[in-house]
Order: sequence, then structure tokens, then C-alpha cells
Amino acid sequence: MFRLSKVTDYGIRILAHLARDARGATHNAREVARELGLPLPMVSKVMKSLTRAGVLASHRGAKGGFRLTRPPEHLTVASMIAALEGPVALTECQLAESLCSHEGTCSVQQPWSVINLAVQNTLATITLADLIHPGFPQSSSMLSLAVRESGSASEPRATEHPIQGAK
Repeated sequence: MFRLSKVTDYGIRILAHLARDARGATHNAREVARELGLPLPMVSKVMKSLTRAGVLASHRGAKGGFRLTRPPEHLTVASMIAALEGPVALTECQLAESLCSHEGTCSVQQPWSVINLAVQNTLATITLADLIHPGFPQSSSMLSLAVRESGSASEPRATEHPIQGAK
């Protein structure tokens, strides 16, 4: 199963929480952990990672804390994932050449490259501002199509393979 790590899930939730503050005020890890119901050690760790990656800025002092370094409209899901996990790659061979001993004979490397690129491009078109927008799934044509075809975002259904159905 392809799944984002808990750190990335929490990180994106934290970023969404900070993005909802239109004033761009700083928030400390303790208040973020309390407001989101997340463990403080994990929130601190994630916020420090996001600061090292340049997604958050850290301010010291009595009114210190963390804030986004850029507007939510300029922070893509792809960049958030990359800041927390590294580049999006569905298979090892998508990270770099020569990581796999089967690279020269793999018959599915090229199809995986196409799929990986589609996932990367999709994640690069969705921003943090999109994620916090209440009507996001309905406003995104690509996601609306996927939800409409599956019947529900949480219940994907098996569909006929387009090539198998073609004659």
C-alpha cells in the first residue's frame, strides 16, 4: 500500500492549521499540539523539520513560534511532502538511476515512470490554500472527476481497464 508517513500526515495538518490564520501570526508547538490533538514531541519534531526545509520560519522570544514562510497559494502538496519525506517516488527506480539491479531488464520501469510523473504533477498542482478551502474536492476538476467516477472519495471502486474494454 502506498501511504504517506505519520510525520507527513501530521506535517500537512500542522501547515493547514497555520495557513488558516489569515494574519500570519506565529504559533508555538505547544498550542498547535493542543489545538490539533497531536502529541507535543511529534509536533515539535515536525515543525523543526519544516523549518530546516524552509517551509516554516522560527521566531524566538516570548511571542515567538512558527509561521509559514510563504503564502498557502505558493506551497504545493508536492513541496510539503518533499520537505518531510523527500521526493515523491512510487518505486525505487524513480528516485535515481542504478538503484535497482533489474533496471536494465525491467519491463515496467517506463510505465511506472509515467505513473510517477502523473502523481508528481497532480501533487504539484494542489496547494495548501486548496487543502484548506472548504469546497476543494468539488472545485478541483481532476479530483472531482476521480470522485465522481469512483462514487466516493473514500470508497474507490474497481473499474474496467481502458485497454481491456477497447476493441
